[in-house]
Amino acid sequence: MNAYGIGVGQVTAALTAENRDRPAGQIEGESRVRSVTVEGRIERMEDFLSLPVGQSGGLPVLLGDVATIRAGEGDVTSLALLDGQAAIAIDVVKQQGANTVAVAEAVRAAIAELQATAMPEGVTLEIIRDNAVPVEESFESVQAMLIEGAALAVVIVFLFLNSWRSTVITGLTLPISIIGTMTALHALGFTLNLMTLLALSIAIGMLIDDAIVVRENITRHLQMGKGHVRAALEGTQEIGLAVVATTLTIVAVFLPVAFMEGILGRFFLQFGVTVSVAVLISLFVAFTLDPMLSSVWYDPASDPRAPKGVLWRMVAWFDRGFSALGRGYAGVIRWALRHRILTLIIALLAFLGSFTLLPRVGVEFAPSVDTGEFVVEIEAPTGSALAYTASKIRQVDAILRQFPEVARTYATVNSGSTAAGAHVATLTVALVPSSERTRSPQDMTEPVREALSVVPGIEVTVGAAGGLGRVEAPIQVTIQGDSFAVLEGIAAELSRRLEAIDGVRDVTSSLADVQSTLAVRIDRDVAVDFGVSPAEVGDSLSALLSGRRVGDWTAPDGRSWALNVQLPEAVRNDEEALGRLPIATAQGTLVRLDQVAEITPSTAPAEITRSGQSRTVTVSANLSGATMGSVGPRVAAAIDSLTLPPGYRILQAGEAEQLAESAASAGQALVLAIVFIYLVLASQFGSFLQPLAIMVSLPLSLIGVLGGLIVGGSTLNIYSAIGFIMLMGLVVKNAILLVDNANQRVREGTNLYDALVLAGGTRFRPIVMTTLAMIFGMLPLALNLHGGSGQNAPMAHAVIGGLISSTLLTLIVVPVALTFLDGLGRRVARWFPPPPDHDAAPAE
Repeated sequence: MNAYGIGVGQVTAALTAENRDRPAGQIEGESRVRSVTVEGRIERMEDFLSLPVGQSGGLPVLLGDVATIRAGEGDVTSLALLDGQAAIAIDVVKQQGANTVAVAEAVRAAIAELQATAMPEGVTLEIIRDNAVPVEESFESVQAMLIEGAALAVVIVFLFLNSWRSTVITGLTLPISIIGTMTALHALGFTLNLMTLLALSIAIGMLIDDAIVVRENITRHLQMGKGHVRAALEGTQEIGLAVVATTLTIVAVFLPVAFMEGILGRFFLQFGVTVSVAVLISLFVAFTLDPMLSSVWYDPASDPRAPKGVLWRMVAWFDRGFSALGRGYAGVIRWALRHRILTLIIALLAFLGSFTLLPRVGVEFAPSVDTGEFVVEIEAPTGSALAYTASKIRQVDAILRQFPEVARTYATVNSGSTAAGAHVATLTVALVPSSERTRSPQDMTEPVREALSVVPGIEVTVGAAGGLGRVEAPIQVTIQGDSFAVLEGIAAELSRRLEAIDGVRDVTSSLADVQSTLAVRIDRDVAVDFGVSPAEVGDSLSALLSGRRVGDWTAPDGRSWALNVQLPEAVRNDEEALGRLPIATAQGTLVRLDQVAEITPSTAPAEITRSGQSRTVTVSANLSGATMGSVGPRVAAAIDSLTLPPGYRILQAGEAEQLAESAASAGQALVLAIVFIYLVLASQFGSFLQPLAIMVSLPLSLIGVLGGLIVGGSTLNIYSAIGFIMLMGLVVKNAILLVDNANQRVREGTNLYDALVLAGGTRFRPIVMTTLAMIFGMLPLALNLHGGSGQNAPMAHAVIGGLISSTLLTLIVVPVALTFLDGLGRRVARWFPPPPDHDAAPAE
């Protein structure tokens, strides 16, 4: 307390009032107008000391009598370290709806220009993190896979049709469908992003399917000796129903995917719409351009007497071998039709046996992404000074440097949107390029965690980016209630139980940090006598300890300074001096703080959160060497075993919540897809029973899905779930081709047994061709040769595995199922004969 009785409020008021220019009006002359300004802004720093801030004994008190003035930096409350050295970091955040890549390119250009023109010597600007880089890498990777998949699909066409003209006619479907799809996406307001490009890359084999079937059937009619026009007309007409049915079943699958609820629906909206539009355009091309070109473009390969080249003869060897395989398949159908019960039993056992593979396939929300970095969070004891935390960062940085995979580190303390206090630091560790290391960021977490355990005085949490590129704890459990004491006990017990689960690491509670405080407890009766209110005490202490900005001052050299009123550092950091601080009363006098309040040490939670008007505590944990699917049931069991007082509840958040929501959405989409497929098939075939025979192939695809995920090293996640739903539309294509041809032969007078054998021989080639075209079209995605989009690979693993198993089993099981259902239909017709037709002509 100063001898003049001047409080901090008087000082701040004087500085705010005196250091400013005031407009006072204007004087209008005959020819001009002049503004009148009262200039009060201080010119020199030392002139501040001459400002009057009050009176004492009838004499003015100057600022220099009660305060000193010093030019310097403000209090350092945050810190950034690059490779252990101090740095200034600037976060650039894009606006809502802005393009990430475009913003990043503009920032890079601006940094290059600043570095070349505006930076002082020895000062450099460097980009530490660029979120656009993984987006660009994934974009380029998917583009490359799209081209490679199209090329492989075209190679399959040439291998089976052995004609470059047929290959060109069929292959034209790809660019036309892709360009048409992009036009439709533009009209719908979509962009070329990761999901739309992924949809095109996964559907590249499907886009050529309709053209393959149409062209193969036209070629078969040409080989019968028909003219090109007649072969084009009859070949297209013969296969038309099957092609329309197959395309509509794909659309029936993907439209429910596009409109799923939750995060899965938002994620795959553009994916489903893109695939649906693309296959519809490919259907249009297959029914228009392909028959037209086939009718006017003579194909020598269709004439056995035409001279053949060396390449044709080489491919012909493959063709003869495949023809022999087709004849063998006809024999297999005959055997299966003679042993129908045994065939169905074998298929059922294979389907049930596939469930034994489930324990070997992990379950998670989304596969991990190799972003080339991981995050280390260190937490010193609550109340630790910034310098202490910085020293711990340098110790951690030195240990991280011992890992050959580490390229650089970037640490922040109490900065940005994640500011948590001077005792918490976040280190972002960038790794060398993936081609120069064998371990992913996820593989690095456990070794780093063990290496940092030797650093005393801190708690360490290590995490890597999850499936959607975010670094967050996959296990998050929220406890809600009214009392922090009760919440703390429940959180502590839950933390102990989670730590006992194998694969669970870094268990933390939001109540684990207890902040040390000095509680100022005001004696209200005494305060009233002195004319002091709690609000006035808080305002005075805030200005004295935290400081109060009272304006700006521009020096003669043009530099701008912020004016801040605050106690000297030595006084404001002295706990014993806190009670002697002056508090202004309503009468304008000063009293000491300890005259109106008691100052006692206390504690308080470092963070208080509420949800639904209840206090909330969050217990979070990371995973190590385990997936959420394997750990989730044990976490749920640990939660269920807790005894909660009335009024308290526990909710699972994080990856468990996302996994449950996505499973419900995927299940709903799967049911809708199956219903829509049945409706489409029933309308196309005019039968209620034949679609059931075709849909026998649906469960058979599960065998290959699980096998494909195991071989590919993938898990059951949102991508493989979408791949499985996609299979529902793909696997029925083969059965549709087979059943449609058998129906045509039955209408011509052939019995069902012979019709199925003949249909198998006729449709064996297009079935295998379309299946291989889809498999090879997705092969680049499954192998992830280019990197950058490995999280999408499970979708291709699931689809390829399901196509293989369903094709092999469909070709055998569907004919058997069709004979059973045909017999059932005949019996139903006998039980419920159709009503007599009274309009029919009388018999002669």
